[in-house]
Amino acid sequence: MDPSSTTPQAPPDADAAAQSELEREVARRRTFAIISHPDAGKTTLTEKLLLYAGAIELAGAVRGRKARRHATSDWMELEQERGISITSAALEFEISGRRMSLIDTPGHRDFSEDTYRALIAADSVVMVIDAANGVEEQTRKLFEVSRRHRLPILTFINKFDRPSKDPLELLDDLERTLGIHAAPVNWPIGSAERFRGVYDLQRKQMLMYEREAQGQYRAPVDLSSLDDPASRELIGENAYAHFRESLDVIRAAGTAYNAEEYLAGRQTPVFFGSALNNFGLEPFLAALVELAPPPQPRPSDTGVISPTDDRFTGFVFKIQANMDPRHRDRVAFVRVCSGRFTKDMTLFNSRVGKPLRASRAYRFFGRDRETIAVAYAGDILGLVNPGQFAIGDTLHTGAPLKFVEVPRFPAEHFGRVRLQDTRYKQFDEGLRQLEEEGLMQVFYVTSGRREPVVGVVGALQFDVIASRLRSEYGVEVQIDSTNYTYARWLAPGAALPPLAVGEQSAIAVDRQERRVLLFGSEWELQYFQRQHPTVALLAESPASTIRT
Repeated sequence: MDPSSTTPQAPPDADAAAQSELEREVARRRTFAIISHPDAGKTTLTEKLLLYAGAIELAGAVRGRKARRHATSDWMELEQERGISITSAALEFEISGRRMSLIDTPGHRDFSEDTYRALIAADSVVMVIDAANGVEEQTRKLFEVSRRHRLPILTFINKFDRPSKDPLELLDDLERTLGIHAAPVNWPIGSAERFRGVYDLQRKQMLMYEREAQGQYRAPVDLSSLDDPASRELIGENAYAHFRESLDVIRAAGTAYNAEEYLAGRQTPVFFGSALNNFGLEPFLAALVELAPPPQPRPSDTGVISPTDDRFTGFVFKIQANMDPRHRDRVAFVRVCSGRFTKDMTLFNSRVGKPLRASRAYRFFGRDRETIAVAYAGDILGLVNPGQFAIGDTLHTGAPLKFVEVPRFPAEHFGRVRLQDTRYKQFDEGLRQLEEEGLMQVFYVTSGRREPVVGVVGALQFDVIASRLRSEYGVEVQIDSTNYTYARWLAPGAALPPLAVGEQSAIAVDRQERRVLLFGSEWELQYFQRQHPTVALLAESPASTIRT
């Protein structure tokens, strides 16, 4: 007997209602990431967005057990010691009828692959620029990843309460350095100690702010016209004259905001303000809610998947071990791409083809979690992972499919990991789990001692690896620097010539036994390519071909 003949069928109007609910829920979701150079104010801006959204009551004082004070998204012990963000945390909150999912990317100079992968799970980006420094190195790197994935970018030029570059110079820097059109939405009124607020170019209003309790609460704001005498007196004659002069220039010759250009990634709307003092945050948050796109279609090996497709699909973009040290659990962060997730539903992992029951599903707010019963496209879902998931896995109901494989980004620093005790089993397990998280790439040189060589994007990750192996797996390690500077995979099917590498280079394999060449210098890499032009080398590990 056909099993479907015994299954009660929902009436047509019920199907229509369910689809209508799905479309409504998808339309109100916004999933975005924040990128910046270190010390540009990304963590402060994150907290203030949560403050203005009503997700926290007091900025700078998110209390956990034992009254620890730290940013909501910074939970790892090493993060709290150094006051930096190392991992990517998911923060979800409601505002103005929108369901916002903020994927908080690590902002430290020595960031990890985690930072890059967070962008793959987002539909848009907020770029934070330090008004004193303009576009900086890490911002450029993260911008290029965002551009490759065609993510729309909103820009917040921060720290105008401090000595700053001229706003016209900052716009020019954005355009020259990043090759994107900068369209100011508002304009700063003064700077440093004379910074008073912003002028809304579209509504033609001055938003004048008052400093309030070191920025712990929302800043009071007064609206006034451009020629209001009281505001002019408050700003000061010289600051007001300079403000009007630059405003006249930008209104006459500046780039006007265009929604299509923004969504296509060719233009970035620009906002000015001070996250520390809450100046300019309300218009920026309102624009983020209004302008950021809803969940977008995703390419797969069966074609493009619409977010309103009625089957559930999603992919794993992050795995975090030991988020709760009491339970030693591992959580797979899943970006929901289509359909509706419900608790206890049966999913398939396309990599292994086996069904699994999603009985423990969570929504995260930094380290805090709550069990959820339903999720939609655009949401970030946490599934407790007892070993079934790997980064890049596609989860789905219905017909099989596979999303674009999450790339491994080229390592820039390499170190040899040496165990300092005899706990080999814990050492191997710790390395395996940390690699599954994407914290590093592990290589084994095929000649000599089989000591693991780890490749990371930022050198700080060596400290993170040693710290986590010690605190979470109970093993002491020493990580010694190596001469390697580049890792290149052999393309599938490529033959490796004999004596192919130089004195400082080596032949290795990764955990999947794929051959990798470790080069000691750029010269050795280029020499190999000149000597063996037919041998294809890949900067990223081989990935599947996907039809778009």
